[in-house]
Amino acid sequence: GSGAMAGPLCQGWGLGAALRSRAALRPLGLLAPPAALEENPFYGRYRHKIQELRRSSPDVFESRMEKRSEVKRQPVGHSKQGEFIRCMEEKARQIFFAEGLGSKTSKGGFTKDKTLDSVLNVEMVKEKSAEEITQIWNQYFSAKDTVYAVIPADKFDLMWKRAQSCPSFLYALPRKEGYEFFVGQWSGTELHFTSLINVQTQGETAPSQLVLYHYPDLQKEKGIVLMTAEMDSKFLVVHDAQCLANQVQLFYATDRSETYGLVETFNHRSSEFKYMSVVAELEQSGLGKELRPGQASDKS
Repeated sequence: GSGAMAGPLCQGWGLGAALRSRAALRPLGLLAPPAALEENPFYGRYRHKIQELRRSSPDVFESRMEKRSEVKRQPVGHSKQGEFIRCMEEKARQIFFAEGLGSKTSKGGFTKDKTLDSVLNVEMVKEKSAEEITQIWNQYFSAKDTVYAVIPADKFDLMWKRAQSCPSFLYALPRKEGYEFFVGQWSGTELHFTSLINVQTQGETAPSQLVLYHYPDLQKEKGIVLMTAEMDSKFLVVHDAQCLANQVQLFYATDRSETYGLVETFNHRSSEFKYMSVVAELEQSGLGKELRPGQASDKS
C-alpha cells in the first residue's frame, strides 16, 4: 500500500530514512536518478532484491523506475496533499499506541478501565497546543470506524456536573420504521448505552452496546477533553453511535432549560417522563431528520 512511503517522505528525503523504512525497495526511488542506480553506495545491499523484482515482475519494476524519474523532476519543496496526509499519519502513529495496548477486556469485548495512557503517548503531547492535539486526535480516529470527539473543557464541565445528579437518560435512535430507544448510563467518565429492550428483559445485567470514553487528563492544562468509543457492531453501526453521541451533547450540554429538563424528569420524576418528548426534542433540533436513514422525502 501507500503506507510504505510514509517514513521517508515524512523525514525529508534523507537516505537514512529510506533505509530505516521496512519497504526498502520503494524509497530507493527517491534516492537517485535511474542512471546513477548502480553507483548508489546502498545498491549492493538491495541488488539481489532489485534483480529479483526485475526478473519476476518486470512491469512493476518499470513502473517504479518511472515513478523515480518523476519524483526527481518535481521542484524542491513540492508537497502534494497526499504526502502531507501521510506525513500527518506517520506523526500520529508515533503518538498513538495500538488500540487497547495491554488493556483488560470485559465481556462483550469492551475495555475495562481504559486509560488515556493506553491510547496516547501523553508525555509526547504535553508540549503540543490544544489545536495540535485536536488535529492529531481527529486525524488519527477519522481513519478508524468509530466515534470520537474533542470537547471544550467548559462544555464537558457542564455535562459532568449534570451527569452526577442525572446519571441516566433515554435516547431515541431513528430507524426506518420509527425509533429504537436506548438507555445511556454514566459510570465515572464512561457512558454506557444499551437498548431499552435489553434493559427491560435483562435488567442490571444488560450488556453495553456502546461505550463513550471521556478523558479529562488534559482538561486543566489544555482546556480539552478527548473522547473515543467502542461499540458492538452486531447491534450498531458508526452512524448509530454518532447519533447517540450527538444526543448526549444535545441533552447534557444544552443551554435550554426545557431540553435539560427532560433529563431531570427522567432521573427524578420518572412517572412524569414521556418517551415521545425525546423524539419531539430530536425532531425540533433537526438531529432527528438528518439521522433518519432514507426517510427525508417519503413522509407517506
